[in-house]
Amino acid sequence: MRIRTAIFVVYVVASALGLSVVTALVLRDVRLRYVESMRRTMGDTAAYMAAFAAPESVEVDWTGKLTTLPQQDGMLRVFACDRAGKVLFDSANRDVGQVYQWNMLGGGRLASENYTQPNVALVNGELRVVARVMAGREHVGWVGLGRALAAIEDGVRAARWRLVFTIGSIAGVMVLLGWWLAVRLTRSLEKLTEYAHKVRDGRAAMPPTSRAREISELSRAFEEMRDALEGRQHVERYTQALAHEVKAPLAAIRGAAELMDETMPAEKRAKFLANIRQEVARIQRIIERLLELSSLEARKQLQQTVQIEAMQLAVEAADIVRPAAVAKDIAIELDIPRPITIRGDAVLLREALVNLLQNAVEFSPKDSVVKLSVRMAETRVEFPVEDSGPGVPDYALSRVFERFYSLPRPDTDKKSTGLGLALVREIAHLHGGTATLANRPEGGARASLTLPTA
Repeated sequence: MRIRTAIFVVYVVASALGLSVVTALVLRDVRLRYVESMRRTMGDTAAYMAAFAAPESVEVDWTGKLTTLPQQDGMLRVFACDRAGKVLFDSANRDVGQVYQWNMLGGGRLASENYTQPNVALVNGELRVVARVMAGREHVGWVGLGRALAAIEDGVRAARWRLVFTIGSIAGVMVLLGWWLAVRLTRSLEKLTEYAHKVRDGRAAMPPTSRAREISELSRAFEEMRDALEGRQHVERYTQALAHEVKAPLAAIRGAAELMDETMPAEKRAKFLANIRQEVARIQRIIERLLELSSLEARKQLQQTVQIEAMQLAVEAADIVRPAAVAKDIAIELDIPRPITIRGDAVLLREALVNLLQNAVEFSPKDSVVKLSVRMAETRVEFPVEDSGPGVPDYALSRVFERFYSLPRPDTDKKSTGLGLALVREIAHLHGGTATLANRPEGGARASLTLPTA
């Protein structure tokens, strides 16, 4: 499970549990709130009616005043009891003669609390509220109101649905915010992972930035670790590579020098001198290429870039390689259907194309054609270089861009420094592009430099 999904699931589950508890408490309290509101209203009305029915003396029949009240529609019942609770008057003519008992449990300061009201009763779904009727200072009875709780069911139901809709809307907003939060929290981690993959593949990469201090510190730690590891590995790798590649030319030079100490014909001496010059030139090429590759690998990003016409870049690269191609009776063709603009370092890009063309020329037979094209694919520009040579053996396809890995040339069986394609790959990565090499179905190989458009 991805960490983004885990954070989101935990957030949703925790929020759902919290909202469920709150919703249950609120929905339960809705009815109690309605009952409490109705009780208070009925209590005020009962107090007013008790004052209205209060007699001047104990002997006066005070219930007669109640008969003069307007008739209700049946939702509100008026009744009167003596001090013992015996019903003396009932506007609904239902409970005359019965004895009412008091104290109802329910309601309270926080609606969800239980408490006892001495003048309230809940009997058979009817809420009853009474008030004392006083004759002077003497208690002579009770006046009360009764109302069926079924009368508020529609209001309670509507209020509950409104609450459910409101809480559901809040839950939806919380889910969206939770997903946004999970994405924001994990996006920086995904950028760090992408950065680590680029470092692993040897591509140019900048450490991601973040407003979160922890992510920013982790990003700096990755970059510092990369610099430290690359520094040690860089020295070790190039020292080993240089020692390995220079060992054979030095051995040839030493052997030739030892033989020249003896008296030998001038013809052989000239041959040995030519070998020495050839091996010295080889060592020089290796060192120059190593320094160039080392400089490219040490660069984190391009310092200055300019708008470059792909056609001009291809023409300049072809002109540089054409003399070597003409010497082997090889033609270089350009296929550039329309003007295309890219952005980068013109010198480095031209060098990359020159290396690809030189490689194709070296592996092509006489009287063949090397073709350099420019193709536009969505937001990227591709420079494919095609030859008619023997192609690349399957075992070597995955290694051709490695440093110092080289295949023997068909005409001389000699190997190059093995740094040309490595330079092409570094230049491509530095420009945010890629370099590939594959065999063509019709024969030969196709090397491609792919770059983003301007």
